[in-house]
Amino acid sequence: MTDYTALAERYIATWNERDDEARAKAVADLWTEDGGYVDPLAAVAGHEGIAAVIAGAQEMFPGFVFTLGGPVDGHHDIARFTWHLGPEAAGEPVVIGFDVVTLTGDGRIRNVYGFLDKVPA
Repeated sequence: MTDYTALAERYIATWNERDDEARAKAVADLWTEDGGYVDPLAAVAGHEGIAAVIAGAQEMFPGFVFTLGGPVDGHHDIARFTWHLGPEAAGEPVVIGFDVVTLTGDGRIRNVYGFLDKVPA
């Protein structure tokens, strides 16, 4: 049985990892080799592509952090959760998104389907 909340926390921690080598390792530990990430701004597959999307988000929003935006829901090989992005300790997030994650039998991420619910003007 998968602990969906723990998985989402690891996922968020990967998006917050600033060190390139540590981020690459976190992506490799979390995703399958052929895993993918798709949202309205990106569509990539493989560890290098996923790590590059995360690095790009960090460059676009320097000093911001990702946090879980509420409870994580999951069943079988699927989990979903809302996330927030904003300055650390800020009351209101600048970006709010919703991700659906598909998992393999060993609990690693196969694909992430991201949606952006709130973005800066």
